[in-house]
Amino acid sequence: MNNDLTDATRLDRLIAEILGGRMSRRELIRRGLALGLGLPAITAALSACGVAPQADSVSPWRPTAPPGPSPTPPLSASFELATPTDTPVISPTDTPVPPPVTRFAVIGDYGMDGEQEGDVAELVAGWSPEFVITTGDNNYPNGSADTIDANIGQYYHAYIAPYTGTYGEGGTENRFFPVLGNHDWVVGYPEPYLSYFSLPGNGRYYQIARSPLEFFMLDSMPDEPDGTSPDSTQGQWLQAGLAASTAPWKVVGFHHPPFSSGYHGSSGWMQWPFADWGAQMVLSGHEHSYERIVRDGITYVVNGLGGAERYMPGLHAVDGSQVFYNTQHGAMLVEADAAHMRIRFMAHTGELADDATLRH
Repeated sequence: MNNDLTDATRLDRLIAEILGGRMSRRELIRRGLALGLGLPAITAALSACGVAPQADSVSPWRPTAPPGPSPTPPLSASFELATPTDTPVISPTDTPVPPPVTRFAVIGDYGMDGEQEGDVAELVAGWSPEFVITTGDNNYPNGSADTIDANIGQYYHAYIAPYTGTYGEGGTENRFFPVLGNHDWVVGYPEPYLSYFSLPGNGRYYQIARSPLEFFMLDSMPDEPDGTSPDSTQGQWLQAGLAASTAPWKVVGFHHPPFSSGYHGSSGWMQWPFADWGAQMVLSGHEHSYERIVRDGITYVVNGLGGAERYMPGLHAVDGSQVFYNTQHGAMLVEADAAHMRIRFMAHTGELADDATLRH
């Protein structure tokens, strides 16, 4: 600042800058202070130029006090010395941590050795899922022991334990959880299937827990010894299991879809009261297509595009159908935490056919 300028010269310069409109009001106030003018002179200059300052527009800035010790304020009845505190340190545990996510794949009607199954298996492997769920028809055409390893182990042996096939090493723990389909029962009883897998329970229906989910895997074949009605032995087992489960997400899986807009249509004998019993999602296959249906406040997914020839849709869409897809083979990728479950169906070509998130 030029100390030779008089107050009148400084004021004239400020007024000229105001009238020239080269700065905002706040900038002009700061400029006046920098020129050495007091606030009364600045306010008068603004008013003279028709720029009335607002109550909060005058900067509280004041020249910095010269260095030196700060005066100690006098003690009074209303003043207390604050107790010094250490600067808080944020430890890693104080940083919000995203909830753990469980990631798994769902395939259905896949067990037909060939390029189509191989494409889907490659897609699934690229996701690195924690485990794989199937919706049945694991071993075409007739559930034979002669074809089971080529139809299943050739593509998914890394998830199977103990694995006794010939296509490499299996997993260190079993991460492959199938259900029986009609092509696994054709020989009259699913003995090759039960011998090939090491599954909980009786192997035909069983439950597994993978936090935050619990899965209840059923046998929907009419020949199931423990029945396929809600009041059968199998039905009572499911009702009791769902009632006892504390998992945020309870998922029921089996082969024949209770509701379907596909070629076969709905399987009426499997229209159990899943919602009333506490399930949030029902997985099935049998139709060589993909469909997501919302009924009774829960989600039904039909997933049968794992490798067998694709089917045309049926004549009529069922109530609650949200998405129907049969263009390419593919699989489901599901990611769940305690409050959300995201389900996506992806074709082996990379096409995303469905993307939906369920919330509690």
